[in-house]
Amino acid sequence: MKTVMEGSNAVAHAIRLCKPEVMAMFPITPSTHIPENLAQMVADGDLDAKLITVESEFSAMSATVGASATGVRAFTATSSQGLALMHEVVYAAAGMRLPIVTTIVNRALSAPINIWNDQQDTISERDSGWLQIYCETNQEAVDTMIQAYKIAEDKRVLLPVFVCMDGFILSHTYEPVDIPEQKDVDEFLPPYKPEHAFLDPDKPMTMGPFAYPKPYAAMRKELSKDVMKAKAVVKEVHDEFAKKFGRSYGNGIIEEYKNDRPIAIVAMGSVCGTIKEVVDKRDDVGLVRVRCYRPFPKEELAKALKDKENVIVFEKNVALGLNSGAMYPEIKDVLYSAGSKARVNNVIGGIGGIDVTKENVENFIERLKDKEGVVEFLGGDPNE
Repeated sequence: MKTVMEGSNAVAHAIRLCKPEVMAMFPITPSTHIPENLAQMVADGDLDAKLITVESEFSAMSATVGASATGVRAFTATSSQGLALMHEVVYAAAGMRLPIVTTIVNRALSAPINIWNDQQDTISERDSGWLQIYCETNQEAVDTMIQAYKIAEDKRVLLPVFVCMDGFILSHTYEPVDIPEQKDVDEFLPPYKPEHAFLDPDKPMTMGPFAYPKPYAAMRKELSKDVMKAKAVVKEVHDEFAKKFGRSYGNGIIEEYKNDRPIAIVAMGSVCGTIKEVVDKRDDVGLVRVRCYRPFPKEELAKALKDKENVIVFEKNVALGLNSGAMYPEIKDVLYSAGSKARVNNVIGGIGGIDVTKENVENFIERLKDKEGVVEFLGGDPNE
């Protein structure tokens, strides 16, 4: 049954259904309502979990790593500067192969300080070894949280997952969402049975040890291979969820929307809803939504884009020093490798929470549909 609720509350209910045993939290805007709602669930006896209130986001991820290392299901949530403060431990979590799930409510990074949405925070962690899945709607955020634990805990993966939802645009918006029944989630997501539990006094082992160059390089190579192999599990879990709950999101990796037109826009997150409205009114443009950004969907994008005349990559991040978004050169590489003749352009928009309207989308399509190699920055003029 659908219920109208705030996005953050809906995600908290999804986490409740996953039955984490330890949650370490330090609230930060705009993710604050997730720990608030989870704390209330624990206080009310609706969730049997240890809630650790820590003094910083660094400690939140550290405590989450420690909990996961004992073999229990662990969770945390953060945004922006909080994720930046977690940076050191984020890398450790992936290197230690801990199946942690974290909700990232995407927010701009300072300076200057900005509390509104873009995706710079998670894009800055794209090489950390965490899987990254970006949601378009609150319903998708709910469903993806449940999928994420099954992906992370799969013995073929054993990697942490960021579930990314746009700050305020999703987290503070009230939408109809279908919260699954506990019994159905229990059937889909069985209790966590760790492949390895580090912190076991009866079976002591070293965690995150010092490594000389050769073993370090070997472990990084293995991690890189396994991140790429995780894509098959992301798709498999998505398909299993779709079969059981009746909701799907493309093929779990990308979503193609009316992608039988000569121009394709590639984008991630909630802005795809706006782009779809524009696509519905035109006959020359389709959308390819990247849902799973890490591992990067090379093969899927090559197939979806190889016959296009023009590809417009829309991004909510800036790769400073490259003068483009981070995904733009990745898309160009995909198309070059596929032998595509498509012209590729880049639009950076929504930075710091600037609205991206249907008129914005219409305008950049018209400006760029016959261009090649153009990088536009929407809203970059403080006098606009």
